[in-house]
Amino acid sequence: MNPVLLIDSVIRQTMVLIAQLATSGGARAPLAHLAHQVFVDLSSELEAQGLSRKVTADMFGISLRSYQRKLNRLNESSTDKGRTLWEAVFSYLSQNEVVSRGDVLQRFCRDDGVSVRGILRDLVDSGLVFVTGTGDDAAYRAVRQDEVTEQLARSNDALVWAIVYRSGPLSFAALRDLTHLDDAALMGTLERLVTAERLQCDGAGATASYRAAQFIVERGASLGWEAAVYDHFHAMVATICARLDPDTAREAHRKHIGGSTYSLDIDAEHPLRDRVLGTLERLRTELSDLRSMVNEHNRVHPLKPNGERVVIYTGQCVQLRPETEQA
Repeated sequence: MNPVLLIDSVIRQTMVLIAQLATSGGARAPLAHLAHQVFVDLSSELEAQGLSRKVTADMFGISLRSYQRKLNRLNESSTDKGRTLWEAVFSYLSQNEVVSRGDVLQRFCRDDGVSVRGILRDLVDSGLVFVTGTGDDAAYRAVRQDEVTEQLARSNDALVWAIVYRSGPLSFAALRDLTHLDDAALMGTLERLVTAERLQCDGAGATASYRAAQFIVERGASLGWEAAVYDHFHAMVATICARLDPDTAREAHRKHIGGSTYSLDIDAEHPLRDRVLGTLERLRTELSDLRSMVNEHNRVHPLKPNGERVVIYTGQCVQLRPETEQA
């Protein structure tokens, strides 16, 4: 096994995913904090594996003292997510009813004018900002804040629901560390989820913990898809980590843990094309029916303590073959 080559390859694919997430839906998510977050989170996971700080520091190629100083510094500033020019321009437009292009350029006169104009076009193209007029006479208006706030709240609700389902029960403090939401936003999300009976709250005050019996995102949902992405990725990572876990207590489940990838090459006239393309739909139907039967049985016959959760992940994508792209 070549762990360095494997890690490098996984990182490259993860960067592809992060780049797609950072620009999806017209957004331009700030990434200034990313390198710091990777260091803090990776350090935490390595120590959770039982490694000492000295060994962890050596794996990063730095001294123990440098490692501790860096970790302390980054933990102190972990809530600072940075601020991009894109975010600053959008914030400026959101705080004003109608703003001319000249006003925007004057407000950001210390920044590159070409970059500011490009961001204005990007905001308009993404549907986050409306524009009337052209050239120097162009006037801009951001979508209403209440619309943005409502969409953000609904997205937060779905993601927190998924996190609690996969990692719960979780305390308020643990959820705050996992989501980086401020206290007011997180409390609002938890109250909405509890009221909707998506989460159950055990205890009260500082000792309260949250859990979820199920997690569902409707297919094709325009909001909450972020939670589905997280759930897919979490399931995949959990499966791979379970296969890598040398814990002998898992030996009884070895044959039930794993994954397989199949690539099937077809063309428009292939006799099995419909069957191949319909694989995901067939699996979804079969697994949905199975889940319904399991849930009904569990409703009548409550599970005993120390039960098992079986996580099954299926995915399918269709890509053009290289020779097709070159044609």
